Amino acid sequence: MSDGHLYYVMGPSGAGKDSVLAWVREHGAGHGVLCAHRYITRPAHAGGENHVALSEAEFQSREQRGLFALTWQAHGLHYGIGNEVQHWLARGADVLVNGSRGAFDHACERFPSLRPVLITASAQTIAKRLAARGRETESDIAARLARLDAYPTPPESVVIRNDGCLADAGTMLLQAIRSGH
Repeated sequence: MSDGHLYYVMGPSGAGKDSVLAWVREHGAGHGVLCAHRYITRPAHAGGENHVALSEAEFQSREQRGLFALTWQAHGLHYGIGNEVQHWLARGADVLVNGSRGAFDHACERFPSLRPVLITASAQTIAKRLAARGRETESDIAARLARLDAYPTPPESVVIRNDGCLADAGTMLLQAIRSGH
């Protein structure tokens, strides 16, 4: 059995990464695709993605014990990807990780053969989505929009524009995985 591939999904807040990953989670399991949960110091009821909510103390305790394959901080929160992804990869599963553009270089160091995926959308679509989720103020949204082009697209990235139908974006991601990109 050959090792699976790690697909590092990233993009600006509001691009619809969580929605695309949820779609793939529902439609991609039969294709050997697994979506890793993130461990976040955000309450479970805060909305957004299906994540494992941890207190700051619990996150720090897990990090000190080496239970995360990747960690980073963003927007005042701690994020982690559990070591279980290494077991899944070793057993031939393709694994999707919802990463951070700011932590991409660290992820490449940890997983040198990772395959970058950029999910993006127009500024107008992103602004509407951020406003609809209700977690950011108008100034927070403006700051996020100002950072849209702050990170270069990594070479050899699969780029998915998620302005339209969610199934189209999810299908594009599954096709990229099936083709071994």
